[in-house]
Amino acid sequence: MRDTTGPSPRIGVWMVGARGSVATAAVAGAAAIVAGAASPVGCVTETPPFRDVPLPALADLVFGGHDVVDTPLSVRAGQLAEAGVLPHSVLKALDTPLAAAELEIRDGSARPGETQSETAARLAADMAAFRDRHGLEQVVVVNVSSTEPLPEPDPAFLHLAALEAALTEGSITLPVSSLYAYAAFTAGCAYVNFTPSAGAALPALEELARLRGVPHAGRDGKTGETLVKSALAPMFTQRALRLRSWSGTNLLGGGDGATLADPAAARSKTESKQRGLEETVGHAVQGTTHIDNVPEMGEWKTAWDHISFEGFLGVRMTMQFTWQGCDSALAAPLVLDLVRLAALGARRGESGALAALGFFFKDPAGSTEHNLTLQHEALTAWAHEPAPVAGRANPLTGARP
Repeated sequence: MRDTTGPSPRIGVWMVGARGSVATAAVAGAAAIVAGAASPVGCVTETPPFRDVPLPALADLVFGGHDVVDTPLSVRAGQLAEAGVLPHSVLKALDTPLAAAELEIRDGSARPGETQSETAARLAADMAAFRDRHGLEQVVVVNVSSTEPLPEPDPAFLHLAALEAALTEGSITLPVSSLYAYAAFTAGCAYVNFTPSAGAALPALEELARLRGVPHAGRDGKTGETLVKSALAPMFTQRALRLRSWSGTNLLGGGDGATLADPAAARSKTESKQRGLEETVGHAVQGTTHIDNVPEMGEWKTAWDHISFEGFLGVRMTMQFTWQGCDSALAAPLVLDLVRLAALGARRGESGALAALGFFFKDPAGSTEHNLTLQHEALTAWAHEPAPVAGRANPLTGARP
């Protein structure tokens, strides 16, 4: 197992939705692993292919973030323990780390009369102050907040100059996830969008990331049904079996269930699931994915899928599977992985979409590859690439030597 107690420099983890289930589980999980109270099961960066990769240690991660709710992390951790997400045995080891992270959470609510341009400047200032206060090498901003409806297309999204002019004039309204991406890049921070929301997917924001010399990754963490799809769908093409239909029903509770009960919010998730499947097999596939809110399920989710395919001589066959899991426990270790890998990319001076991190996402930025095996190969190859190329932009300032 990798040494989790590495030396400085430390890396900041600034989470949007910092008091939510995924963020709390990530802070708690990192602390428990560092304290020796838990093992790093579920952390891809703790597996043998990454043993020699110069990643920041878990002990060198400093947590903070923005949220619009005021439930303390200690209370949220207790709730997760009652729900079976966190073991009760590790709670005592979490008091100090959770309290430290709680002190670094700022109010992300919009202020009365504040324009989005002013809001972005305030959010960016919070991120920069966090970095300066702790003497951090860099900060990785991770969006783990509630899913938003996707925005309607707008010409201002295509170019940075048009976007900034529209923000100044107040003629457009950016989705909150994209506003945070704008703030992160402005502050010289990497950005990871773990949600299906737009985030940094707008071309103008890709332009800003490259201008500032910072990387980003996303979107929509691949933790359950789609994870199975990305491993299973290639089997049909590799064995020359024609996939005819793939339908699924997702049952989930908690905040995600409540948010995705809104069809507009669920659309981005269902569309990315279908797009990834069809891009994998190379043709249209019948069927849809339904997402149903079942509040009593809390932190747990169930997916049931029905697959029909055609074999030799046109013989029709079917397959079904059921996936049951705890969303926060599946997502939290991936958040830690993504922070460490995004920090690696920033240290190398990489900017823009980190396509190799598509392994973790349903709708990967900078890539249309959805085959899990090929994604893993690309990720490990990228992780072992040589160190920085001379002349690349400084990941914090955007300046070039």
